[in-house]
Order: sequence, then structure tokens, then C-alpha cells
Amino acid sequence: MALFITDECINCDVCEPECPNNAIYQGDEIYVIKPDLCTECVGHYDQQQCVEVCPVDCILVDPDHKETEEELMDKFKRISG
Repeated sequence: MALFITDECINCDVCEPECPNNAIYQGDEIYVIKPDLCTECVGHYDQQQCVEVCPVDCILVDPDHKETEEELMDKFKRISG
């Protein structure tokens, strides 16, 4: 599944540079995660890097973008070429 950032985001800017797929960007009010680029760090790290650094725990699994570990790995391979 892709991740998403809730409206509890405080715009601290620590998650964006941690994303290996450049899936996180500054939205109108809070940071946003592009689900088509989010692999939950599968293929890069064992843990989701944005979740690890978020000081307010506002990054959750997006129930609207359900993906298996295999699908996330396929996405990683597609993105990284």
C-alpha cells in the first residue's frame, strides 16, 4: 500500500528528503505523498523512512491504495528502471 500524510502534518520538512522515490512533496497546506511513486521504501530500506523520521506520526498506510509486497517491489523496479 502507498502511504499518506494526515492533516496532523506540521510541515517540518523532515520526510521529503528521506523519500528515495521522490514521492513526497509540499502540497497547498501539508506534505503529500504521490501513491504512484510510493513503494513504502520496498527495494530501498527495511523500514519506511518517512515514518521513521516523522515527529508527529502523521504518515499512515493509505487504505485507498492497497498493494502487496510483490506489487510494491514491481513498482520499485519500474520506477528505478
